[in-house]
Amino acid sequence: MIPINIEESAIIPIDKPYRWTSADVVRKIKFLLQKKTGNKKIKVGHAGTLDPLATGLLLVCVGKATKLADSLQAEEKEYVADIRLGATTPCFDLEKEIDAVYPFEHINREAIEQILQQFTGEQEQIPPIFSAKLIEGKRAYELARAGKETEMKPAVVTISKLQLVNYALPDITIKITCSKGTYIRSLARDLGVALQSGGHLTALRRTRSGQHRVEEAFDIETVENMIKNMEIPKK
Repeated sequence: MIPINIEESAIIPIDKPYRWTSADVVRKIKFLLQKKTGNKKIKVGHAGTLDPLATGLLLVCVGKATKLADSLQAEEKEYVADIRLGATTPCFDLEKEIDAVYPFEHINREAIEQILQQFTGEQEQIPPIFSAKLIEGKRAYELARAGKETEMKPAVVTISKLQLVNYALPDITIKITCSKGTYIRSLARDLGVALQSGGHLTALRRTRSGQHRVEEAFDIETVENMIKNMEIPKK
């Protein structure tokens, strides 16, 4: 049961659908809770943005649990990423069309595994221009879509583990364990450069956030039914 009394708190693990923004998920759950309880002041937030083209674990915080969002967001994350080598896009994923192609025939499994080792540990990473990074009060993607040139400053991130889980050139799949603020799209680009080719993300799924795993997550339809069928605590 999910508590709906705003004096209570709940952390709801959601398996975010493809093409939904994290804000879409929050709005949906907030609307359902407001409709069920009649309380327009109920607080709902999330602990760590997922791109619209990504799926997987999104922690939605309700009531007092919204105060935990920052600490939950700071916890280690795990992702599974599909990357296509030999081509790039302006946003480093499939949101935009391919803008350049490169040879990839020289790449082999051994080269990829060696490069992955080089990308583990603390490092500086340049975020994508199509990202939610704040630049002088505006989101980077807003500036990029407006055609404004933007200099993205590097951020320090930690990638504690990289594992090659599928190899079928030009496509590879890797599992990543990393810190808050790591852009997997940027990692895909950087891997392509390091392999003397190109690279962009074709699919991304968050499988873990802290101690929470995607296996315990609910889909949107299940949460909707749970909220509709909940009993409202009597005051």
